[in-house]
Amino acid sequence: MPPIKLISVNATPAASPLEAFIACAHQMLDPSTPEAVRQATEPRLLAQLPTLRALGVFELFEVRDPALRTWLADEMAHYGANK
Repeated sequence: MPPIKLISVNATPAASPLEAFIACAHQMLDPSTPEAVRQATEPRLLAQLPTLRALGVFELFEVRDPALRTWLADEMAHYGANK
């Protein structure tokens, strides 16, 4: 697998919500990502959840990383409660 290129927090948004989600998830899972970048990436990743949820992405695919999967489930439950 080629190394993951870290994106800048100020980078131009990805072309689609799925691309943005995947880029952010990769950054969050990369142990070399600085904590400040990881924290800045979280809101961008979370911003994609409503669209991906509406598209049914999480009904078709499962996040393999257990910690990320649990965190996203918690966030989606919170989002669902605040609809």
